[in-house]
Amino acid sequence: MRDPNIGEILIQADELQARIADLGVEISRDYEGREILIVCVLKGAVLFVADLMRQLTVPCEVDFMAVSSYGSATRSSGVVRILKDLDGSIEGKNVLIVEDIIDSGLTLQYLMRNLRSRGPASIEVCSLLTKPSRREVEVPIRYTGFELPDRYAVGYGLDLAQRYRNLPYVAALTDAAIAAAS
Repeated sequence: MRDPNIGEILIQADELQARIADLGVEISRDYEGREILIVCVLKGAVLFVADLMRQLTVPCEVDFMAVSSYGSATRSSGVVRILKDLDGSIEGKNVLIVEDIIDSGLTLQYLMRNLRSRGPASIEVCSLLTKPSRREVEVPIRYTGFELPDRYAVGYGLDLAQRYRNLPYVAALTDAAIAAAS
């Protein structure tokens, strides 16, 4: 039985996996002959990065960052904090930031500025999901999985108060669930 807080399923599990396979082909083609350092943005991108890495045919490393602009709220505060920094240097490396979702763009803008200051050879962004209608700043997203409507989405790494990350699909929460969490 499905959780009553889960509303409409926005992206089915098989659609996610098919698009991730396509992204893997595209990224592998673009980085042919080069190694990638994947920077996985925790916690939401963990499932995505694991599946994406298995689709890549080019050599890659992975490192992790945790940043926050939400805290326990359902909307970004606009104040970005680094909760966990990278373990190693990115100087001279081809960096691919892997995000779960780009909403306002404020967190990604901060993250890109921070990482650019560390001297990578290149820096690109791969986001499973994007909500262009919520964008406050323009950010360059090289690889995008799906565009979402302005709904609060959970599943496949996305959460509400740390719940629902384990769902194999992406779904919209009911208005009542969002109101209860606010």
